[in-house]
Amino acid sequence: MRLTPYPTAAKTINMSEASSNESLDSSPLDAMRSRIDALDTQIVELLNARASVVQQIGKLKQLTNAPIYAPDREKEIIDRIRRLNKGPLPDRCIEAVWRELMSGSFALEKPLRIGFLGPQGSFSHLASVRKFGSSVEHVPLIDIATVFEEVVRGHIDHGLVPVENSIGGGVVDTLDAFLLSSARICSEVLISVHHNVLSKEPWDRIRKLYSKPEVFSQCRDWLSRVAKDRELEPTASTSRAAELAGQQPGVAAIGSTIAGELYGLHVLFENIEDNPDNVTRFFVIGREGAKRSGADKTAIMFTTAHKPGALAAVLDVFKDHGINLTDIEKRPSKKVNWEYYFFIDAQGHSDDSTMQAAINASKTHCLQLTMLGSYPKATEVL
Repeated sequence: MRLTPYPTAAKTINMSEASSNESLDSSPLDAMRSRIDALDTQIVELLNARASVVQQIGKLKQLTNAPIYAPDREKEIIDRIRRLNKGPLPDRCIEAVWRELMSGSFALEKPLRIGFLGPQGSFSHLASVRKFGSSVEHVPLIDIATVFEEVVRGHIDHGLVPVENSIGGGVVDTLDAFLLSSARICSEVLISVHHNVLSKEPWDRIRKLYSKPEVFSQCRDWLSRVAKDRELEPTASTSRAAELAGQQPGVAAIGSTIAGELYGLHVLFENIEDNPDNVTRFFVIGREGAKRSGADKTAIMFTTAHKPGALAAVLDVFKDHGINLTDIEKRPSKKVNWEYYFFIDAQGHSDDSTMQAAINASKTHCLQLTMLGSYPKATEVL
């Protein structure tokens, strides 16, 4: 459906003048188009030559039982592509092309199954597609605990779970899942969260907006200015909101662009969130951590001994070893009242001698300490 009406008056075109201009411009234009066609031919040939090497690598990995997805190698490739890019295409464009290329490579080596917090069209789904591309199988799962369980059981190769939002803070379901799971963190993803008004009808016909309550609160300014006369109705998810907007007349949803694509909705207004810098951090979890990449983090979970200053003592250990802590969260142990588990992100890899020394020293102040995995530090928001 056309959302913006055509102009009421149209400019009269002199057809003979247009024809004359076309004849003058066709020769250089045709030459440039021919050059593009020739370059496209070379690009396709080179991509398939690369894919042939990927297939050979896949056979070697199967012989050695090596993992198909290697976060350290992924970071190495993306960093190298950025260094090679001299423009005029921006790094973001080049990276998107290469991520999709790597997605196709995964499919050639061995089809990957990536589990995420469903349903389809959620921001977790969007994060999964941006991270792993469209050539892998994206599997929606009912809750975060199930993502962890399916990874450990080997029913999916990797899971993608939200861990922290720049506005809302830590995601407690993910932190709690680590208490009971052997899954390990192998990568992190930063995704910009943009809320869009989605509908199959134009704005002047919209009388009701569906979305999650948290989304309404994150779009309060826009809603008070533009949609103050529309009814707001909460739903369990932005995906459910988009589904309803596709079924009912006179309604719209606030959600992700991927939800709009899934349910055949137009974007009426984009990026309506109050804070345009809203970012969610996701963990990619698997059955083992990642190798060194040169710019890594290590996630650690611990509970302290029952003595004064135990937490401060642990933090001082990392300070004394010159290790920067980038995040700290706490959750109740659910075993003993007023006993807490602490989660920290430390800069460095668990294989680094300094990190190993700090962890060993920290254990003297802890009842329990578990490394949740080392992984390459995300440097770009996807």
